[in-house]
Amino acid sequence: MKTVVHKADSRGFANHGWLQANHSFSFASWYQPEKVHFGALRVLNDDIIAPKMGFGTHPHDNMEIITIPLKGVLKHRDNMKDDWQEVRPGEVQVMSAGTGVQHSEINGSVDEYLSLFQIWIIPDKRNVAPRYDQKKFSSEGRKGKLQTLVTSIDSKDEESLKIHQDAKLSRIDLSKGETFTYNLMSKDHGVYIMNISGESEINNDVLESRDALGISETDRFNILSKTDSELLFIEVPMIEL
Repeated sequence: MKTVVHKADSRGFANHGWLQANHSFSFASWYQPEKVHFGALRVLNDDIIAPKMGFGTHPHDNMEIITIPLKGVLKHRDNMKDDWQEVRPGEVQVMSAGTGVQHSEINGSVDEYLSLFQIWIIPDKRNVAPRYDQKKFSSEGRKGKLQTLVTSIDSKDEESLKIHQDAKLSRIDLSKGETFTYNLMSKDHGVYIMNISGESEINNDVLESRDALGISETDRFNILSKTDSELLFIEVPMIEL
C-alpha cells in the first residue's frame, strides 16, 4: 500500500476578498511540483464565496467537473441552457466540458456564505459533446454506509451521476467508534480521501477536518472513526501526466 498525507494547512490558499480558496493541488498562481495531481484527479478546491459574488462567464474544455455544495446555495448557468440552475447542499453537480463550454457560478444568497468543493477529473475521452446534470442525495443514504455519487458513463449504476472516466465519487458519515472497509474497483486505481469533518484513522494516519490521504497499490483499506466524521472518497485511475 502506498500513501500520501496532505494536511489541511499544507494546501494552497488564496484570499481574493470575496473568495477564500484552498487548493489541494496546484491551481492558478499556486504551484507545487509534488502536488499537481493524484492519478486522474487534477483539482480539489475547497471554496468559500461571499454573498452575491462568484465567477463570471468563463470557458472549460476536456475536463470532468464535479461540484459539491456544503453550505448555502450555488447558482449555475452555462451556454447549454440559459436558465440559472440552483444547486444546494445534498445535491451534486456534474459537467462534462468536452469540446468546450462557457459557464458562470455565483453565490445565490444575499446574506449567507457559500461553501463548496469543486473537483476536476481528467477524462478518458476527449472532445465529447458537453453535458450537464445534477442530483439530490439523501443524508440518510450515507449514514454508516457508502453512498455513491458519481461513476463512469459506462457504469451500470443507475443511481449515480455520470462522467467520462472510470472513477467513483462517494461519501460516508460515520459515528464515533464506527469502522468501515473501502474496497477499490481496481488495483490500478487509487483513492483520495478528504476528511470533511471530524476525526478518522486510516492506515495509522489520523485525519482531522479537511486533512486528506491518498491511497494506492492496494485493493482495500480500513477506516476507524475516532469522532463523528464525514468523508469524501474520490477513486480514480492512477494515470501519469
